[in-house]
Amino acid sequence: MALATAAPCALVATPLLAQEISTEPNAQGDVSVTIYNDGQALVQDIRQIAFERGRSRVEFPDVSAQIRPETLSFAAPDTGIVEQNFDFDLLTPTKLMEKAIGQTVTLVRTNPATGSETRERATVLSTAGGVVVQIGDRIEVLRDDGLPVRVIFDRVPPNLRARPTLSVTIESSRGGTRPASLRYLTPGLGWGADYVALYDEGRGTIDMQGWVTLTNSTGTTFSNADTLLVAGNPNSGSGGYAPPPRYGGRSSTNSFVPGTESPGRERLGDFYLYPISGRTTIANNQTKQVSFLDVQGVAARKIYGRTVGWLSSDGDPVPAASQIAFNSSRDGGLGDALPAGTVRFYQRDRQGNPQFIGENQIGHTPMGSELTLKTGDAFDVYTQAEVEKRETITGAEWEKSARWRVLDENGSVVRQGTLERPKVFYRTTIRYTVTNAHSSPVKVELVQSGLDRGWWGNDFRVTSEDVPGEQLNADRRKYVIEVPANGKREVRVTYETRY
Repeated sequence: MALATAAPCALVATPLLAQEISTEPNAQGDVSVTIYNDGQALVQDIRQIAFERGRSRVEFPDVSAQIRPETLSFAAPDTGIVEQNFDFDLLTPTKLMEKAIGQTVTLVRTNPATGSETRERATVLSTAGGVVVQIGDRIEVLRDDGLPVRVIFDRVPPNLRARPTLSVTIESSRGGTRPASLRYLTPGLGWGADYVALYDEGRGTIDMQGWVTLTNSTGTTFSNADTLLVAGNPNSGSGGYAPPPRYGGRSSTNSFVPGTESPGRERLGDFYLYPISGRTTIANNQTKQVSFLDVQGVAARKIYGRTVGWLSSDGDPVPAASQIAFNSSRDGGLGDALPAGTVRFYQRDRQGNPQFIGENQIGHTPMGSELTLKTGDAFDVYTQAEVEKRETITGAEWEKSARWRVLDENGSVVRQGTLERPKVFYRTTIRYTVTNAHSSPVKVELVQSGLDRGWWGNDFRVTSEDVPGEQLNADRRKYVIEVPANGKREVRVTYETRY
């Protein structure tokens, strides 16, 4: 694994794949491929074609085997398209036998003892569940038992192709060689981002490399292609690759605050472009990577976190989440929009060797965003939430804590319906116990969720708390709990609620 140690540099697409030359025979011309995150691609192929005057049929082999024919666009000077056909039946042993039904083939049998061969002419009757042939007056099933039997075909059926082929019937006003342009969409070409982050806990930084991972399962190799990657999710009816999920719901240990900065790279509509320098060959059934990001010294910090559900008592202590927080802003040292992908974190051991410490996924992330990603469960830091006391209180007692009333974002409490609800209130004391087996003190960011119960119960008060809390929103309140080295700490919070 290569981890960056050089000086900071700009975020650019590096020429890792530049000037790859294909040695396979290929009928493609000047190929450009635009690959999207949703597993589809736009292929543009300009070929030099010798056209005949009048109506003729032109074949274009080496198009994608998964081409969406309805998306095809054909253009050539003084030429109009009359009809198009895509021959998607490729030449395989199974297809060859299926197309031979009703035809005569030659069976060659080899005697395992002597090596001598015998030949018989046979008519193929069926291939459903096995190959059934007629030899003279007898019907025989060709068994798939490893015995040395070969089938020789007199010819290749005309509708079978060794390579995916598009045929176009055109009307040309003149003959001669001139460029013909094909443009079509195809699934089977996709890309994703993979990030390698080397975390330095002492310096409070990460060095990050970004890799584009290209995959090709179209059935066709695209030779010496000008390749452009588009980060975003355009609507498509073809399905295909699903980008990594976003940052999770309210109970997720990851957090994400969208940024508001613009990166210095080209946009296409609402998408960002990541060009690959030089030309590259994207071989069929191949996965390859190219570097697009290499930065050092991005400010980062380690966080221990836990989110607790309302009125949930832990039967056993729960490990705190080990998280790394950083910012994709220019001032923070990273300075770019991040395509969706997987971030893998490493940290050096005492010998200086990078060791894997965890990974997590990110969605498409604007520049300037704040990310907090879980790398795993802490080994030495545990938390335990327990409902220590829960009792009903009178309306008079409830009114005594009115100064703790929490309103919604609009500054008012919504009421609906005509049914009078009984005035029953609750006082709940929760004890949070945090233990630390580290030889140094730690801070644990503990979030109490479940405070917002809807229109009938979003009026709650915090009447006592050992540690000052921060109200993140109507549902969540955060406490930063400092725990001494090789010690533990108990924190109690009392809530008064309508539920």
